[in-house]
Amino acid sequence: MRYLRHLPKLGMATMLAISALPAAAQQELGLTSAIEIAIRNDPWLQGSVYQEQALREEAVAQGSLPDPRLTLGLANLPTDTFDLGQEAMTQTIVGITQRFPRGDSRRIAKARVLQMASIQPRQRDNRELKVTETVSHLWLEVWRAQQSVQLIESSRSLFEQLEDVAQAGYRSATMSARQQDVIRASVELTRLDDRLTALSAELSSSREALAEWVGAWIDEHAGIRADLLSVDDTIPPYLTALSANGSPKVDSVLAIDHPMIRATDELIEVRTLEVDLAKQAYKPEWSLSAQYGYRDRAPNGQDRADLFSVGISVDLPLFTSNRQDRNLKASLARAETVKTERMLQLRQLQASARSAVARIERLDERITRYRETLLPQMEQQAEAALSAYNSDDGDFAEAVRARIAELNARIELVQMVAERARSQASFDYVTAGADNASPSSSTRYQD
Repeated sequence: MRYLRHLPKLGMATMLAISALPAAAQQELGLTSAIEIAIRNDPWLQGSVYQEQALREEAVAQGSLPDPRLTLGLANLPTDTFDLGQEAMTQTIVGITQRFPRGDSRRIAKARVLQMASIQPRQRDNRELKVTETVSHLWLEVWRAQQSVQLIESSRSLFEQLEDVAQAGYRSATMSARQQDVIRASVELTRLDDRLTALSAELSSSREALAEWVGAWIDEHAGIRADLLSVDDTIPPYLTALSANGSPKVDSVLAIDHPMIRATDELIEVRTLEVDLAKQAYKPEWSLSAQYGYRDRAPNGQDRADLFSVGISVDLPLFTSNRQDRNLKASLARAETVKTERMLQLRQLQASARSAVARIERLDERITRYRETLLPQMEQQAEAALSAYNSDDGDFAEAVRARIAELNARIELVQMVAERARSQASFDYVTAGADNASPSSSTRYQD
């Protein structure tokens, strides 16, 4: 359905019926389609998938033992002859060393990276919601400018007819038309053209901004220029219709389970694991080594036994005040920082929800007043002023002012409807995950 009524017919026989709005010369883009296209072609979402894959691969590496170290060398080589068989202690050594990280650090490091990977799905959920809000705002801005342009274009014929009426009355002298009435009609027509030019510039700018997100749709429809992108005349009802229980409730935000908060909760778990990892630095790191030493025959041909060595080494974290203690305190501070960030995010979401609800309530009141009372009254006023002028019992300037006021009111109604829908889109974003969030906030757009 359309959210604005067409301009009414004039009551005078000299006036023609207002023509219907021109049909779109090209395929129009609906809001739901725009959101689906933007999400499906968002490179950030694909990059997040790659990031999650990278972290999960890295987690496997973090949980593995370090590679063993191979040692090759010569020991106790005589420097006078460099003969391997001269001295009994000379050996050709092959050794291998395996390091064992501190305590349970391998398991914790793996769990930390896996926890980092689990943040990405939450961030993708939040990104989809944010793209939905952003594209909705851009689409609605195009809709507002487009509807305003259509209203002015439809009203232009009215002002042209007013000009014709003034000129006819001035030439025939059948009414008290004056030259200033003709000039006034021409001036208002020029101002209307200037206003149309300004709104057309806004419309082109808004279309370019929306085209950044729906470029794939433009590419599919060859011949459509971004600055000529047209959107549906219909705003989805979930952005404009009042719910059965009235305005949305801010209390729902108090039980919020927003993806942004869930992502922060996952980050808190990461920071907690970093604290556990810092505690492992107080435990010793072990190394196991084994060496095989080959000895050549003695100069007299006597065989000499080869030698085998095995050993364990361990570092002693005795002086911890300047490293382990400091790292642990830093990890604890980072964990507390994320917790405070979560509190700030909740406050911001709740404040944004309250602000959106306040705007929605006031806009609903104004939209109802405009539709049910103000616009019918202004329509009657404009018709009465024009009828009085045609009956030579009114002022032409008053008839023009009444028609301009009616047009301005209709454009204001368009702006209010668009602002109401934008506020609802913002409310849907900040209350995503709430128990009684509106249906639009839980809509998922999948590839």
